[in-house]
Amino acid sequence: MPDTPVVTRFAPSPTGYLHIGGARTALFNWLYARGRGGKFLLRIEDTDRARSTPEATQAILDGLSWLGLDWDGDATSQFESADRHADVARQMLENGTAYKCFATQEEIAAFREQAKEAGTSTLFRSPWRDVAEQDHPDAPFVIRVKAPKDGAITINDAVQGAVTWKAETLDDMVLLRSDGTPVYMLAVVVDDHDMGVTHVIRGDDHLANAARQSMIYTAMGWDLPVFAHIPLIHGPDGKKLSKRHGDLGVEAYRAMGYTPAGLRNYLARLGWSHGDDEVFTDTQALEWFDLSGIGKAPARLDFKKMENICGHHIALSDDDTLLADLDAYLAHSERAALSQVQKDALKAALPVLKGNAKTLGALLDKAHFAIGQRPFTPDEKASKQLDAVSRGMLNELTPQLQTVSWSREPLEGALNDFVASREIGFGKLAGPLRAALSGRAVSPSVFDMMMLIGREETLARLEDALG
Repeated sequence: MPDTPVVTRFAPSPTGYLHIGGARTALFNWLYARGRGGKFLLRIEDTDRARSTPEATQAILDGLSWLGLDWDGDATSQFESADRHADVARQMLENGTAYKCFATQEEIAAFREQAKEAGTSTLFRSPWRDVAEQDHPDAPFVIRVKAPKDGAITINDAVQGAVTWKAETLDDMVLLRSDGTPVYMLAVVVDDHDMGVTHVIRGDDHLANAARQSMIYTAMGWDLPVFAHIPLIHGPDGKKLSKRHGDLGVEAYRAMGYTPAGLRNYLARLGWSHGDDEVFTDTQALEWFDLSGIGKAPARLDFKKMENICGHHIALSDDDTLLADLDAYLAHSERAALSQVQKDALKAALPVLKGNAKTLGALLDKAHFAIGQRPFTPDEKASKQLDAVSRGMLNELTPQLQTVSWSREPLEGALNDFVASREIGFGKLAGPLRAALSGRAVSPSVFDMMMLIGREETLARLEDALG
Protein backbone atom coordinates (compact mmCIF):
# COMPACT_ATOMS: atom_id res chain seq x y z
CA MET A 1 0.00 0.00 0.00
CA PRO A 2 2.71 2.51 -0.96
CA ASP A 3 0.36 5.32 -2.03
CA THR A 4 -2.19 4.85 0.74
CA PRO A 5 -2.20 7.58 3.42
CA VAL A 6 -1.06 6.22 6.77
CA VAL A 7 -3.83 5.43 9.26
CA THR A 8 -2.97 4.10 12.70
CA ARG A 9 -5.18 3.41 15.68
CA PHE A 10 -5.02 2.96 19.42
CA ALA A 11 -7.60 0.49 20.67
CA PRO A 12 -7.56 0.17 24.46
CA SER A 13 -9.96 -1.80 26.63
CA PRO A 14 -11.45 0.52 29.27
CA THR A 15 -10.01 -0.82 32.52
CA GLY A 16 -10.25 2.41 34.48
CA TYR A 17 -6.96 4.06 33.54
CA LEU A 18 -4.49 4.49 30.70
CA HIS A 19 -1.75 1.95 31.43
CA ILE A 20 1.86 3.14 30.94
CA GLY A 21 2.42 0.44 28.29
CA GLY A 22 -0.76 1.48 26.52
CA ALA A 23 0.38 5.10 26.63
CA ARG A 24 3.60 4.12 24.85
CA THR A 25 1.65 2.15 22.23
CA ALA A 26 -0.60 5.17 21.66
CA LEU A 27 2.46 7.42 21.39
CA PHE A 28 4.14 5.19 18.78
CA ASN A 29 0.94 5.14 16.72
CA TRP A 30 0.55 8.90 17.09
CA LEU A 31 4.17 9.60 16.10
CA TYR A 32 4.05 7.29 13.09
CA ALA A 33 0.81 8.77 11.72
CA ARG A 34 1.42 12.43 12.54
CA GLY A 35 4.98 12.30 11.23
CA ARG A 36 3.65 11.19 7.83
CA GLY A 37 0.66 13.46 7.56
CA GLY A 38 -1.66 10.55 8.30
CA LYS A 39 -4.51 9.90 10.71
CA PHE A 40 -4.41 8.63 14.27
CA LEU A 41 -7.71 7.07 15.33
CA LEU A 42 -9.04 6.02 18.71
CA ARG A 43 -11.29 3.02 19.27
CA ILE A 44 -12.54 1.89 22.68
CA GLU A 45 -12.76 -1.91 22.73
CA ASP A 46 -15.71 -2.04 25.09
CA THR A 47 -17.26 -5.38 24.21
CA ASP A 48 -16.74 -6.57 27.81
CA ARG A 49 -19.83 -4.83 29.14
CA ALA A 50 -19.16 -5.74 32.77
CA ARG A 51 -15.86 -3.81 32.83
CA SER A 52 -16.70 -1.07 30.35
CA THR A 53 -18.10 2.02 32.05
CA PRO A 54 -18.30 5.67 30.97
CA GLU A 55 -15.90 6.51 33.83
CA ALA A 56 -13.31 3.96 32.62
CA THR A 57 -13.53 5.30 29.08
CA GLN A 58 -13.21 8.88 30.30
CA ALA A 59 -10.06 7.97 32.23
CA ILE A 60 -8.44 6.84 28.95
CA LEU A 61 -9.53 9.98 27.12
CA ASP A 62 -8.25 12.17 29.94
CA GLY A 63 -4.91 10.33 30.03
CA LEU A 64 -4.37 10.71 26.29
CA SER A 65 -5.40 14.38 26.37
CA TRP A 66 -3.03 15.17 29.26
CA LEU A 67 -0.20 13.38 27.46
CA GLY A 68 -0.87 15.59 24.42
CA LEU A 69 -1.91 12.80 22.03
CA ASP A 70 -4.77 14.13 19.94
CA TRP A 71 -6.81 11.80 17.73
CA ASP A 72 -8.76 12.39 14.53
CA GLY A 73 -12.54 12.42 14.68
CA ASP A 74 -14.52 10.98 17.57
CA ALA A 75 -13.45 7.99 19.61
CA THR A 76 -15.46 5.01 18.39
CA SER A 77 -17.03 2.16 20.35
CA GLN A 78 -16.37 -1.41 19.29
CA PHE A 79 -19.57 -2.60 20.96
CA GLU A 80 -21.68 -0.31 18.81
CA SER A 81 -20.46 -2.10 15.66
CA ALA A 82 -21.49 -5.58 16.86
CA ASP A 83 -24.11 -5.95 14.10
CA ARG A 84 -21.50 -5.17 11.44
CA HIS A 85 -19.11 -7.74 12.94
CA ALA A 86 -21.81 -10.42 12.92
CA ASP A 87 -22.70 -9.54 9.33
CA VAL A 88 -19.11 -10.21 8.22
CA ALA A 89 -19.23 -13.65 9.88
CA ARG A 90 -22.40 -14.41 7.92
CA GLN A 91 -20.74 -13.19 4.70
CA MET A 92 -17.91 -15.64 5.33
CA LEU A 93 -20.48 -18.37 5.86
CA GLU A 94 -22.02 -17.54 2.48
CA ASN A 95 -18.73 -17.46 0.61
CA GLY A 96 -17.63 -20.80 2.07
CA THR A 97 -14.72 -19.51 4.20
CA ALA A 98 -16.61 -20.24 7.43
CA TYR A 99 -19.05 -22.91 8.59
CA LYS A 100 -21.65 -23.74 11.22
CA CYS A 101 -20.38 -25.90 14.06
CA PHE A 102 -22.90 -27.71 16.26
CA ALA A 103 -20.38 -29.30 18.63
CA THR A 104 -21.34 -28.71 22.26
CA GLN A 105 -18.97 -27.53 24.97
CA GLU A 106 -19.23 -30.97 26.54
CA GLU A 107 -18.19 -32.66 23.31
CA ILE A 108 -15.23 -30.32 22.87
CA ALA A 109 -14.12 -30.86 26.49
CA ALA A 110 -14.42 -34.64 26.06
CA PHE A 111 -12.34 -34.53 22.87
CA ARG A 112 -9.56 -32.58 24.60
CA GLU A 113 -9.54 -34.93 27.56
CA GLN A 114 -9.19 -37.95 25.28
CA ALA A 115 -6.42 -36.21 23.30
CA LYS A 116 -4.52 -35.51 26.52
CA GLU A 117 -4.75 -39.13 27.57
CA ALA A 118 -3.64 -40.28 24.12
CA GLY A 119 -0.81 -37.72 23.98
CA THR A 120 -2.12 -36.20 20.75
CA SER A 121 -2.90 -32.60 19.83
CA THR A 122 -5.72 -31.01 21.81
CA LEU A 123 -6.43 -28.59 18.96
CA PHE A 124 -10.14 -29.12 18.28
CA ARG A 125 -11.02 -30.14 14.73
CA SER A 126 -14.75 -29.79 14.26
CA PRO A 127 -16.51 -32.71 12.55
CA TRP A 128 -18.99 -30.18 11.10
CA ARG A 129 -16.51 -28.38 8.81
CA ASP A 130 -17.57 -30.14 5.60
CA VAL A 131 -21.12 -31.23 6.49
CA ALA A 132 -23.70 -30.09 3.92
CA GLU A 133 -26.42 -27.61 4.97
CA GLN A 134 -29.21 -30.13 4.46
CA ASP A 135 -27.60 -32.41 7.02
CA HIS A 136 -27.46 -29.76 9.76
CA PRO A 137 -29.58 -30.35 12.87
CA ASP A 138 -32.03 -27.82 14.27
CA ALA A 139 -29.76 -26.89 17.17
CA PRO A 140 -27.62 -24.01 18.45
CA PHE A 141 -24.40 -23.45 16.53
CA VAL A 142 -21.34 -21.24 16.37
CA ILE A 143 -19.74 -19.95 13.18
CA ARG A 144 -16.08 -20.95 12.75
CA VAL A 145 -13.50 -19.79 10.22
CA LYS A 146 -12.04 -22.41 7.88
CA ALA A 147 -8.35 -22.31 8.79
CA PRO A 148 -5.87 -23.67 6.22
CA LYS A 149 -5.39 -27.45 6.59
CA ASP A 150 -1.82 -27.48 5.38
CA GLY A 151 1.05 -25.14 4.60
CA ALA A 152 1.73 -22.14 6.80
CA ILE A 153 0.83 -18.52 7.45
CA THR A 154 3.66 -15.97 7.44
CA ILE A 155 3.37 -12.41 8.70
CA ASN A 156 6.11 -10.00 7.65
CA ASP A 157 6.17 -7.97 10.83
CA ALA A 158 7.82 -4.52 10.68
CA VAL A 159 9.49 -5.11 14.06
CA GLN A 160 9.74 -8.88 14.49
CA GLY A 161 10.56 -9.75 10.88
CA ALA A 162 9.00 -12.76 9.14
CA VAL A 163 7.01 -14.87 11.62
CA THR A 164 5.55 -18.19 10.48
CA TRP A 165 2.87 -20.44 11.94
CA LYS A 166 2.29 -23.94 10.59
CA ALA A 167 -1.31 -24.67 9.62
CA GLU A 168 -1.39 -27.63 12.00
CA THR A 169 -1.08 -25.23 14.93
CA LEU A 170 -4.10 -23.13 13.93
CA ASP A 171 -7.66 -24.10 14.81
CA ASP A 172 -10.92 -23.11 13.17
CA MET A 173 -11.52 -20.30 15.63
CA VAL A 174 -15.03 -19.22 16.54
CA LEU A 175 -16.20 -16.02 14.86
CA LEU A 176 -19.79 -15.85 16.09
CA ARG A 177 -20.99 -17.39 19.35
CA SER A 178 -24.16 -19.45 19.58
CA ASP A 179 -26.02 -16.40 20.94
CA GLY A 180 -25.08 -14.46 17.80
CA THR A 181 -22.47 -12.21 19.42
CA PRO A 182 -19.12 -11.72 17.64
CA VAL A 183 -15.82 -12.61 19.28
CA TYR A 184 -13.07 -10.03 19.89
CA MET A 185 -10.78 -11.50 17.21
CA LEU A 186 -13.40 -10.88 14.51
CA ALA A 187 -14.38 -7.44 15.82
CA VAL A 188 -10.79 -6.18 15.72
CA VAL A 189 -10.29 -7.15 12.09
CA VAL A 190 -13.60 -5.74 10.89
CA ASP A 191 -13.05 -2.47 12.76
CA ASP A 192 -9.50 -2.06 11.48
CA HIS A 193 -10.65 -2.71 7.91
CA ASP A 194 -13.66 -0.40 8.12
CA MET A 195 -11.55 2.37 9.71
CA GLY A 196 -9.00 2.09 6.90
CA VAL A 197 -6.15 1.21 9.28
CA THR A 198 -2.94 0.72 7.30
CA HIS A 199 -0.56 -0.01 10.19
CA VAL A 200 -1.40 -2.05 13.29
CA ILE A 201 1.21 -1.06 15.90
CA ARG A 202 0.62 -2.90 19.18
CA GLY A 203 2.25 -4.95 21.93
CA ASP A 204 3.87 -8.25 20.99
CA ASP A 205 1.47 -10.06 23.32
CA HIS A 206 -0.84 -9.78 20.28
CA LEU A 207 1.64 -11.35 17.89
CA ALA A 208 -0.01 -14.79 17.97
CA ASN A 209 -3.32 -13.10 17.12
CA ALA A 210 -1.91 -11.80 13.84
CA ALA A 211 -1.94 -15.25 12.21
CA ARG A 212 -5.53 -15.92 13.25
CA GLN A 213 -6.69 -12.45 12.28
CA SER A 214 -4.98 -12.74 8.90
CA MET A 215 -7.31 -15.64 8.08
CA ILE A 216 -10.27 -13.24 8.27
CA TYR A 217 -8.57 -10.67 6.04
CA THR A 218 -7.81 -13.38 3.48
CA ALA A 219 -11.31 -14.86 3.66
CA MET A 220 -12.87 -11.45 2.96
CA GLY A 221 -10.36 -10.52 0.25
CA TRP A 222 -9.14 -7.55 2.25
CA ASP A 223 -5.58 -6.16 2.21
CA LEU A 224 -3.60 -6.95 5.31
CA PRO A 225 -2.32 -3.93 7.23
CA VAL A 226 1.37 -3.62 8.09
CA PHE A 227 1.80 -5.34 11.45
CA ALA A 228 4.35 -4.00 13.95
CA HIS A 229 4.45 -5.83 17.27
CA ILE A 230 6.37 -3.95 19.98
CA PRO A 231 8.16 -5.80 22.80
CA LEU A 232 6.50 -5.17 26.15
CA ILE A 233 7.90 -3.01 28.93
CA HIS A 234 9.69 -4.85 31.73
CA GLY A 235 10.68 -3.72 35.19
CA PRO A 236 14.21 -2.57 36.08
CA ASP A 237 15.08 -6.16 37.02
CA GLY A 238 14.17 -7.44 33.56
CA LYS A 239 11.05 -9.22 34.78
CA LYS A 240 7.52 -8.70 33.52
CA LEU A 241 6.19 -5.34 34.64
CA SER A 242 4.12 -5.49 37.81
CA LYS A 243 2.69 -2.99 40.27
CA ARG A 244 5.81 -3.18 42.41
CA HIS A 245 7.81 -1.93 39.41
CA GLY A 246 5.47 0.95 38.66
CA ASP A 247 2.93 -0.80 36.44
CA LEU A 248 0.63 2.16 36.88
CA GLY A 249 -1.65 4.35 34.88
CA VAL A 250 -0.57 7.62 33.28
CA GLU A 251 -2.68 9.23 35.99
CA ALA A 252 -0.13 8.14 38.60
CA TYR A 253 2.80 9.63 36.67
CA ARG A 254 0.83 12.84 36.27
CA ALA A 255 0.30 12.96 40.04
CA MET A 256 4.05 12.40 40.56
CA GLY A 257 4.68 15.69 38.78
CA TYR A 258 6.12 14.54 35.46
CA THR A 259 5.45 16.92 32.58
CA PRO A 260 3.60 15.73 29.47
CA ALA A 261 6.57 16.69 27.26
CA GLY A 262 9.02 14.86 29.51
CA LEU A 263 6.92 11.71 29.66
CA ARG A 264 6.39 11.75 25.86
CA ASN A 265 10.15 11.95 25.36
CA TYR A 266 10.83 9.16 27.87
CA LEU A 267 8.17 6.82 26.46
CA ALA A 268 9.33 7.44 22.89
CA ARG A 269 12.84 6.44 23.92
CA LEU A 270 11.55 3.35 25.74
CA GLY A 271 12.12 0.67 23.11
CA TRP A 272 12.86 3.00 20.18
CA SER A 273 16.05 4.86 19.42
CA HIS A 274 17.48 7.42 17.03
CA GLY A 275 21.24 7.14 17.27
CA ASP A 276 22.41 8.25 20.70
CA ASP A 277 19.76 10.95 21.10
CA GLU A 278 18.17 10.85 24.56
CA VAL A 279 16.47 14.23 24.89
CA PHE A 280 14.51 15.59 21.94
CA THR A 281 11.52 17.74 21.06
CA ASP A 282 8.19 16.62 19.61
CA THR A 283 9.25 18.10 16.28
CA GLN A 284 12.37 15.93 16.24
CA ALA A 285 10.47 12.83 17.37
CA LEU A 286 7.90 13.29 14.60
CA GLU A 287 10.66 13.68 12.04
CA TRP A 288 12.78 10.77 13.27
CA PHE A 289 10.29 8.13 14.41
CA ASP A 290 10.17 5.01 12.28
CA LEU A 291 9.26 1.39 12.90
CA SER A 292 12.79 0.29 11.98
CA GLY A 293 14.10 2.04 15.10
CA ILE A 294 12.08 -0.19 17.45
CA GLY A 295 14.19 -2.88 19.12
CA LYS A 296 13.18 -6.52 19.51
CA ALA A 297 14.17 -6.79 23.18
CA PRO A 298 11.81 -5.68 25.96
CA ALA A 299 12.47 -2.17 27.25
CA ARG A 300 13.10 -1.65 30.96
CA LEU A 301 11.31 0.99 32.99
CA ASP A 302 13.89 3.28 34.57
CA PHE A 303 12.58 5.96 36.93
CA LYS A 304 15.95 7.68 37.24
CA LYS A 305 16.14 8.16 33.48
CA MET A 306 12.49 9.25 33.41
CA GLU A 307 13.25 11.93 36.03
CA ASN A 308 16.37 13.10 34.20
CA ILE A 309 14.57 13.45 30.88
CA CYS A 310 11.68 15.23 32.56
CA GLY A 311 14.18 17.57 34.24
CA HIS A 312 15.72 18.41 30.85
CA HIS A 313 12.28 19.30 29.50
CA ILE A 314 11.50 21.50 32.50
CA ALA A 315 14.80 23.30 31.92
CA LEU A 316 14.07 23.73 28.19
CA SER A 317 10.40 24.65 28.58
CA ASP A 318 9.30 28.22 27.91
CA ASP A 319 7.93 29.97 30.99
CA ASP A 320 4.29 30.21 29.87
CA THR A 321 4.11 26.48 29.05
CA LEU A 322 5.70 25.62 32.37
CA LEU A 323 3.30 27.86 34.29
CA ALA A 324 0.37 26.18 32.50
CA ASP A 325 1.77 22.75 33.43
CA LEU A 326 2.09 23.89 37.05
CA ASP A 327 -1.49 25.21 37.08
CA ALA A 328 -2.76 21.88 35.75
CA TYR A 329 -0.61 19.95 38.24
CA LEU A 330 -1.98 21.92 41.20
CA ALA A 331 -5.57 21.52 40.01
CA HIS A 332 -5.11 17.79 39.48
CA SER A 333 -3.53 17.47 42.94
CA GLU A 334 -6.48 19.38 44.42
CA ARG A 335 -4.02 21.92 45.83
CA ALA A 336 -4.73 25.64 46.03
CA ALA A 337 -4.20 27.53 42.80
CA LEU A 338 -1.53 30.23 42.69
CA SER A 339 -2.64 33.84 43.01
CA GLN A 340 -1.59 36.31 40.35
CA VAL A 341 0.99 37.75 42.76
CA GLN A 342 2.43 34.26 43.31
CA LYS A 343 2.46 33.58 39.55
CA ASP A 344 4.35 36.80 38.92
CA ALA A 345 6.88 35.94 41.63
CA LEU A 346 7.23 32.39 40.33
CA LYS A 347 7.73 33.56 36.76
CA ALA A 348 10.48 35.92 37.89
CA ALA A 349 12.15 33.02 39.75
CA LEU A 350 11.87 30.43 36.96
CA PRO A 351 15.33 31.19 35.47
CA VAL A 352 16.98 30.03 38.71
CA LEU A 353 14.52 27.18 39.32
CA LYS A 354 14.17 25.43 35.97
CA GLY A 355 17.65 23.97 35.75
CA ASN A 356 17.49 21.98 38.98
CA ALA A 357 13.98 20.49 39.18
CA LYS A 358 13.12 17.06 37.77
CA THR A 359 9.40 17.15 38.54
CA LEU A 360 6.79 19.86 38.92
CA GLY A 361 6.46 19.04 42.62
CA ALA A 362 10.19 19.53 43.13
CA LEU A 363 10.05 22.82 41.25
CA LEU A 364 7.24 24.09 43.49
CA ASP A 365 9.18 23.02 46.59
CA LYS A 366 12.20 25.00 45.45
CA ALA A 367 9.93 27.93 44.58
CA HIS A 368 8.68 28.12 48.18
CA PHE A 369 10.91 31.14 48.87
CA ALA A 370 9.17 33.02 46.03
CA ILE A 371 5.55 31.95 46.44
CA GLY A 372 5.42 31.42 50.22
CA GLN A 373 4.31 34.07 52.68
CA ARG A 374 6.00 35.56 55.74
CA PRO A 375 6.59 34.50 58.36
CA PHE A 376 8.15 31.30 56.95
CA THR A 377 7.86 28.30 59.23
CA PRO A 378 11.09 26.33 58.80
CA ASP A 379 10.76 22.61 58.09
CA GLU A 380 12.55 20.08 60.29
CA LYS A 381 15.89 20.21 58.46
CA ALA A 382 15.83 24.01 58.20
CA SER A 383 15.09 24.33 61.91
CA LYS A 384 18.32 22.50 62.71
CA GLN A 385 20.22 25.14 60.72
CA LEU A 386 18.85 27.90 62.94
CA ASP A 387 20.48 27.05 66.25
CA ALA A 388 21.74 29.68 68.70
CA VAL A 389 25.16 29.97 67.08
CA SER A 390 23.69 30.40 63.60
CA ARG A 391 21.19 33.00 64.81
CA GLY A 392 24.02 34.96 66.37
CA MET A 393 25.88 34.88 63.06
CA LEU A 394 22.80 36.11 61.14
CA ASN A 395 22.30 38.84 63.71
CA GLU A 396 25.85 40.07 63.02
CA LEU A 397 25.31 39.87 59.26
CA THR A 398 22.11 41.93 59.22
CA PRO A 399 23.66 45.41 59.66
CA GLN A 400 26.03 44.75 56.75
CA LEU A 401 23.10 43.82 54.48
CA GLN A 402 21.38 47.09 55.35
CA THR A 403 24.16 49.10 53.71
CA VAL A 404 25.68 46.92 50.98
CA SER A 405 24.92 47.77 47.33
CA TRP A 406 22.12 45.34 46.32
CA SER A 407 23.61 43.76 43.23
CA ARG A 408 25.20 40.39 42.68
CA GLU A 409 28.90 41.19 42.91
CA PRO A 410 28.80 43.40 46.04
CA LEU A 411 26.53 40.87 47.80
CA GLU A 412 28.86 37.97 47.03
CA GLY A 413 31.82 40.08 48.19
CA ALA A 414 30.11 41.05 51.45
CA LEU A 415 29.14 37.48 52.36
CA ASN A 416 32.53 36.04 51.42
CA ASP A 417 34.29 38.75 53.50
CA PHE A 418 31.97 37.91 56.39
CA VAL A 419 32.87 34.18 56.46
CA ALA A 420 36.57 34.93 55.84
CA SER A 421 36.68 37.24 58.87
CA ARG A 422 35.36 34.38 61.01
CA GLU A 423 37.55 31.77 59.36
CA ILE A 424 34.62 29.50 58.51
CA GLY A 425 33.51 27.84 55.30
CA PHE A 426 30.76 29.51 53.27
CA GLY A 427 28.42 26.57 53.95
CA LYS A 428 28.37 27.50 57.64
CA LEU A 429 26.64 30.75 56.67
CA ALA A 430 24.71 29.56 53.60
CA GLY A 431 22.75 26.88 55.53
CA PRO A 432 21.25 29.21 58.17
CA LEU A 433 20.74 31.99 55.61
CA ARG A 434 18.92 29.59 53.27
CA ALA A 435 16.72 28.40 56.16
CA ALA A 436 15.86 31.99 57.12
CA LEU A 437 15.05 33.09 53.57
CA SER A 438 13.07 30.05 52.44
CA GLY A 439 12.16 27.95 55.46
CA ARG A 440 13.77 25.03 53.64
CA ALA A 441 17.14 23.30 53.86
CA VAL A 442 17.16 22.93 50.04
CA SER A 443 16.58 25.96 47.84
CA PRO A 444 18.21 27.98 45.06
CA SER A 445 21.45 29.72 45.98
CA VAL A 446 21.20 32.36 48.69
CA PHE A 447 22.44 34.98 46.21
CA ASP A 448 19.71 34.10 43.70
CA MET A 449 17.05 34.35 46.42
CA MET A 450 18.36 37.64 47.79
CA MET A 451 18.49 39.21 44.33
CA LEU A 452 14.95 38.06 43.53
CA ILE A 453 13.22 39.07 46.76
CA GLY A 454 15.22 42.29 47.31
CA ARG A 455 16.81 43.96 50.32
CA GLU A 456 13.61 44.83 52.23
CA GLU A 457 12.16 41.34 52.06
CA THR A 458 15.54 39.74 52.85
CA LEU A 459 15.94 41.82 56.00
CA ALA A 460 12.32 41.17 57.03
CA ARG A 461 12.84 37.41 56.75
CA LEU A 462 16.03 37.57 58.74
CA GLU A 463 14.16 39.53 61.43
CA ASP A 464 11.45 36.82 61.48
CA ALA A 465 14.07 34.07 61.83
CA LEU A 466 15.82 35.91 64.67
CA GLY A 467 12.58 36.17 66.59
